[in-house]
Amino acid sequence: MAEDTPDGTDTDEEGLRDKLARLRQQHRDLDAAIDALEMSGAADPLRIRRLKKMKLAIKDEIGFIEDQLVPDIIA
Repeated sequence: MAEDTPDGTDTDEEGLRDKLARLRQQHRDLDAAIDALEMSGAADPLRIRRLKKMKLAIKDEIGFIEDQLVPDIIA
């Protein structure tokens, strides 16, 4: 079972992998929502912009977690 540190981050690899899976799903969901709004033709540009910002923030967090899970190899 994953334990959280005081700042809310998971401390073990399993917890990070679970969080990574959730973030990837959220990223896909946001992508689908953005596509649906854009296809509807009556989309609010501000709402789409906010969703894209959220998607980008999630992508950044995914990258950060992936970096924690992949060990640095000095060649």
